[in-house]
Amino acid sequence: MSIAAELSGGFSSARVFALVKRYVYLLRASWPRLLELVYWPAVQMVTWGFLQAYVMQTSNAVAFGAGVFIGGMLLWDLLFRSQLGFSMSFLEEMWARNMGNLLMSPLRPLEFVAALMVMSLVRLALGLGPVALLAIPFFGFNVFAIGLPLAVFIANLVLFGWAVALVVSGLVLRNGIGAEGLAWTIMFIVLPLGCVYYPVAMLPAWLQPISWALPPTAVFEGLRAILTTGAIRPDLMLWAFVLNIIYLIVSIVIFLYLLERSRVAGSLVQMGE
Repeated sequence: MSIAAELSGGFSSARVFALVKRYVYLLRASWPRLLELVYWPAVQMVTWGFLQAYVMQTSNAVAFGAGVFIGGMLLWDLLFRSQLGFSMSFLEEMWARNMGNLLMSPLRPLEFVAALMVMSLVRLALGLGPVALLAIPFFGFNVFAIGLPLAVFIANLVLFGWAVALVVSGLVLRNGIGAEGLAWTIMFIVLPLGCVYYPVAMLPAWLQPISWALPPTAVFEGLRAILTTGAIRPDLMLWAFVLNIIYLIVSIVIFLYLLERSRVAGSLVQMGE
């Protein structure tokens, strides 16, 4: 149908206003949606600002930049996909309005979590494996050449991705589908703070302790050490692993708490926004 035909049927500003009002109500009632409005511009500005400062201050950045940046990108995508793979499987149940059925079955919450973790690994292998292989002929970068440390990097990033995904899933359970935007956005706060493309030293002094409290920071520092000097940093990997165990335990507790609160509030059978 043409635009003229649409207008000939009558244009109602009242209906337009009603729809706009609905969207305003959704924004006002959902803090994740409000956060998302400013999230992307802020994260992009901070990330590329630090990256530019790093390149300008590092004389040999061009020499090793390809390996550092491509390696950082691959591991960053691994981190993001591990969280998103978990969250997507969870959200599919929410979209299908099947959470109530699952939790009324004999299936236990931790069994459900374990199944989501397995699906996260499956999605990760199918999505990132081909990309890592394509980086070899296209850019001459073989991430698999890192060897055993790569397995430790992957394990630490996946554990942190699951910890974040558990908290996101709990928030979606408690707040409804209106909070699903967190599944795509929350991990990006790690991009500037986790120092994916530049060293921790590039951050302001007051921000560095916060960065070191994130397990991915140790992973990406360890990656740069291997690519630039060939040094393996087991101390960084141990620090990341200890943090991950703490975060994973805390995230499971948060998930179970929010699940119980959603049961009490009856939000498991009210999957709307």
